[in-house]
Amino acid sequence: MDAIRCKEWRIFPGLSMLNDSWGYKIFVFAHIPLLFFLFLGLSGQGTNERLISGLDIFFIAHVGLHILFLAHKRNEFKDWISWTIILGTGFFGLMDLTITL
Repeated sequence: MDAIRCKEWRIFPGLSMLNDSWGYKIFVFAHIPLLFFLFLGLSGQGTNERLISGLDIFFIAHVGLHILFLAHKRNEFKDWISWTIILGTGFFGLMDLTITL
């Protein structure tokens, strides 16, 4: 959610080589399918357990990636708001997987 504010593409392998203008555009457009699937999963339209489980796994892996890149010199995810979002999605993804398995 605040990945744009923190310019997350700067720490992404591959995207970090681009200038901010291109990195921003590619990063935003790459998130459109993720947001679509998240909306689809939450809307109840054709609820698909594999879709929800996939999103849960993504949210857990996302926490791992943020921890992996924590020491990156261009990492701007330092405040409690960012970490509440990052850890919150991972926590609830883990809880959902635990409940549904």
